[in-house]
Amino acid sequence: MVFPLTCSAQDLHKTLDALVVTAESEADETNPQGWLPDVTGATIFAGKKTAVIDLDAQARNVGNNYRQALSQTPSLLLAEESSPLVSIGYRGLNPHRAQFTQVLRDGIPIHADQFGYPEAYYTPPLDTVDRIEFVHGGAALLYGPQPGGALNYITHRPRADKPFSLRTQQVVGSDDLYATFSSTDGTVGKLGYYLYFNHRESEGFRSANSDYDLNNGAIKLLYSLDNGGTILFNADTYEENHGEPGGLSVADFNAGILTATRLNDRFSLDRDSVSVTYEIEPTPDSFFTATAWWTDYTRYSRRQSGGGFGIPANGATNSIENQKFETLGLVSRYRFNWGSESQHAFTAGIQIYHVDSPRTDEVGATPSASSGALARVSDREVFYVPVFMENRFKFGDLSLTPGLRIENFSQDVETRFIDPVRAPRERDEDGPVVLGGLGIEYATDENSAVYANVSQSYRPVIFTEAVPTGGGQIVPNDLEEGEAIEYELGYRSRATEWLTFDTSVFLLSFKDQIGTLGNTTANVGDSIHKGIDLSANTDLLGLMAGTDRYGVLDWYLNATLLDAEFTDGPADGRTPQYAPDYIIRTGFNYQYEDKIKVSLGGTFLDNHFANDTNTPNFAVPAYMVWDLTAECKIHENLRLIAGINNLFDESYFARVRNDGIDPANGRNYYVGASLEF
Repeated sequence: MVFPLTCSAQDLHKTLDALVVTAESEADETNPQGWLPDVTGATIFAGKKTAVIDLDAQARNVGNNYRQALSQTPSLLLAEESSPLVSIGYRGLNPHRAQFTQVLRDGIPIHADQFGYPEAYYTPPLDTVDRIEFVHGGAALLYGPQPGGALNYITHRPRADKPFSLRTQQVVGSDDLYATFSSTDGTVGKLGYYLYFNHRESEGFRSANSDYDLNNGAIKLLYSLDNGGTILFNADTYEENHGEPGGLSVADFNAGILTATRLNDRFSLDRDSVSVTYEIEPTPDSFFTATAWWTDYTRYSRRQSGGGFGIPANGATNSIENQKFETLGLVSRYRFNWGSESQHAFTAGIQIYHVDSPRTDEVGATPSASSGALARVSDREVFYVPVFMENRFKFGDLSLTPGLRIENFSQDVETRFIDPVRAPRERDEDGPVVLGGLGIEYATDENSAVYANVSQSYRPVIFTEAVPTGGGQIVPNDLEEGEAIEYELGYRSRATEWLTFDTSVFLLSFKDQIGTLGNTTANVGDSIHKGIDLSANTDLLGLMAGTDRYGVLDWYLNATLLDAEFTDGPADGRTPQYAPDYIIRTGFNYQYEDKIKVSLGGTFLDNHFANDTNTPNFAVPAYMVWDLTAECKIHENLRLIAGINNLFDESYFARVRNDGIDPANGRNYYVGASLEF
């Protein structure tokens, strides 16, 4: 099955759903991993490097294992940690909370604040995600200005083939893991519904304070209108809290000591969200969608004073941080085809976004205090109205897609200190900023194409860079936003029924990056990130036997070869953080009809640094880690699930913070069952 070059959003959902149904019933398709259609819904992807990550093509993912979820997507680096939080980097850009990448759920931004505080503390449970769509680099101008592209979680919609279905999954595992996911969905007449509840908890693998507890529930309603349009309503609530056991010294890590160095540090997150989406295809050559959403997002943390890199916290007080983000947003997009044979396509859209984000910092009288004396208050507000448009001009096998994004924004940040000696600090920023891009694609045949893209992007000065947030921190008034431009040239092909590949060369030029020099926030310099991306999938059984009699054995390989370096400024000649020379992921996904799925995947990273100054404490040695997961249908209504993460018990770490090394878990396992009706 091949994705059509042009399809509506409903068609894309139907196509991908059909792939899932087919795989479950007959397993007669190769792995549907690939790229997005040239035009879908109100979005144009022609001339862009994209990826579709189909989670149903893998054995069931338990516990949001992102090594497994991102196993077939190059360019992305996972900085692993023991909490439910996620950090994803892109081609040598800081991975912390995916702050250089636009992160969306069903097209709605899910950063705490996409402009002033772009940290994705919340990500949806992968049990409810149908697929992940990724648009590389600045080519994601329709989604945002970030240089790290756009990662869009597409969650399940109500099933339309029956009025009622039920699933409940129970899993237990190492470190007192308990995870449950229960859902019900169906369609009755014109109304479809989907409800789920997810709970996950664990004591963690560190000696203390590495526990976490997570609860998430949602309801989604889809109503089909008489005019052919649909209204989609979604409401969800999410709460999570975890301990922060602190970092290790290099010596302790090498000695296998996993003792917690911070016993009182805690983090919690509460998020409530409501959205309403209207979609309609007024004519066969047009599509319109509009989404309004409200989000209430509260982030809380407490951290004991004292300590250092790998040194236990020893202070008598703590710092307590409360941040709140209340967001109202609206995004609308429209696409229509034009020309003598409707071969050209124009799309345009606007987003209206407002966030009010107060922050308070307190000093607790004890290491475990949950409230304390007020130290400073910040009032933060963003009003953001980007306008974007693209047009695909198609001339036979050649298409040209110029794009334009105009960033209109107003950002106001004011911090008042309780200490009368410290004067208030203010920073006001406003736009516009104009960004452009051009995509070129030439179809060499109906399943293959050469593509090229050049796109601008930028990184605004965010809240924590606008004014000091820590004692002794210095923030100059002349900070400049970072600016980037990315070039990409590639070739992709579904060469045969059993082979798919996509390879490209890229160059990312990033100017005026913001970082820290000692206690000073500053523009630390310019950098060049260049390299090669490669991804390939082949069905080995289809290749060898020419039949699916024995199922599908998909072998995948994706790799990023990266050469990144600062070329100007204080960090000149150094390597940007989290920029290994290579990232390689490879493995196998086996599926036999609807009865068995087995996934074996390996992740290989070269050594690199976790900071821009390349200090020895922040060196991350090369590592190789494998995961094995499986599910087996033993009855019409019962599946068994099992997995071993870090199969060969690799001792490694993928993340280093100022308080030390954040070690990765050793070999761990889970087993469970899923009842489905």
